[in-house]
Amino acid sequence: MRIDRNLILRYYRQVHIITRKRLMEFARIHPDARAPLNYWFAIVRKTDYASFAGLRITFPSADQVGRFTVFNIGGNKFRLIAAIHYNRQKVYIRHVLTHAEYDRGAWRT
Repeated sequence: MRIDRNLILRYYRQVHIITRKRLMEFARIHPDARAPLNYWFAIVRKTDYASFAGLRITFPSADQVGRFTVFNIGGNKFRLIAAIHYNRQKVYIRHVLTHAEYDRGAWRT
């Protein structure tokens, strides 16, 4: 088999999201969150963010709360709280909450 020398393969570095299971479990309880969570997952997995400033270009409503990044999901109905390691391209999903659960603040402890 002859390989075309002009063929250029482009490598897309995917972000490792740990763990998608939390998204699926939350969507099972809150079915209206399924589509927005899948949308968030698809974007974050394929975007190589170098910093929080870069992430804010895609997610302008994202906030830094301590060492966590908080995303507004589904038109501000839900909150996704993640620890992001930009240097290693890893996102650790810590919590997925309703807006009311987030406001109670128990996730901070």
